Amino acid sequence: MLERHEVETFLTLADELHFGRTAERLGVTTGRISHVIRKLERRIGAPLFERTSRVVRITPIGRQLADDLAPLVEQMDAALRRAVEAGRGVTGQLRVAFLGEYLAPVLLKAVKLFTARHPDCDVHVREVQLSSSRASLVDGSIDILIASYPFDGMAQGPVLMAERRVLAVAATHPLADAESVSLEVLAGHPVVQYPPTTSAAFKRDRTPEHTPAGRPIPKGPHGNTFSGMLSLVAMGRGVLPVGEQTQRYYPRPDIAYLPIHDAPPIERGPVWLEANTTTRVRQFVPAALDANSPPAKPAESAPPAREGTGSAVSAASGQIV
Repeated sequence: MLERHEVETFLTLADELHFGRTAERLGVTTGRISHVIRKLERRIGAPLFERTSRVVRITPIGRQLADDLAPLVEQMDAALRRAVEAGRGVTGQLRVAFLGEYLAPVLLKAVKLFTARHPDCDVHVREVQLSSSRASLVDGSIDILIASYPFDGMAQGPVLMAERRVLAVAATHPLADAESVSLEVLAGHPVVQYPPTTSAAFKRDRTPEHTPAGRPIPKGPHGNTFSGMLSLVAMGRGVLPVGEQTQRYYPRPDIAYLPIHDAPPIERGPVWLEANTTTRVRQFVPAALDANSPPAKPAESAPPAREGTGSAVSAASGQIV
């Protein structure tokens, strides 16, 4: 088994490729770095680095070892962090965000309940834009985001909000007076596109390339923000399938919203980076679900059993963990 300081020394040198900088990062002497690396090479039976007076290069065997060890060390560090957090309780800071104004009430209800359950955790709330939502999760500037599904490449769930899809069209559009439309009408009109940075699965869901019958859907111009995309719709540059909450939060006299009678609902909820599944995140998710679940209806009283017959009552309960 490798000692922790041996693994740390090896991976740091593989990153720096310089004995002096490695020693500085680890707070030891260069002689100590050389000793540890020579010991590892004797154990493995092959050189891990090529050294000259001017340069240090990692060997193919060294590169393979580094590639194999790095994710294992990351998993061990994550496990240790989770154990420490569990021992301390839910403390520290949790950075949460919402994407779209209609999700702000959903997030704030979740924050209120989470804070009541874990008063020692400081929660910071912010809004993100379409163009920065994924990057904010990847770079760690936010821990959890309330957004629309699907959000590929991220952990997600459970569903906190489901809503019907509607089609946004210009008020002067030929479809504007229709009571409802089918997804098949998209084949006859350009569809405004989301920013290129938006996840592929999301774009396939919101702005598909083909109708359910297989007819190609023409692509309209891209928008940089959701408001900008609606402005393109109002200008007659294309149509856009959206959730029905859009007409409440973005009422515009130059846009009509038409129900799409054959479209599945849009689902929204928490998403987060799988590698950032901390105790705080794990506790926030059930709090968000509890805060946004409708109150349970009182159970109806069962009719009295007739004389001479038996009766049975069964109950089921579930818990998010």
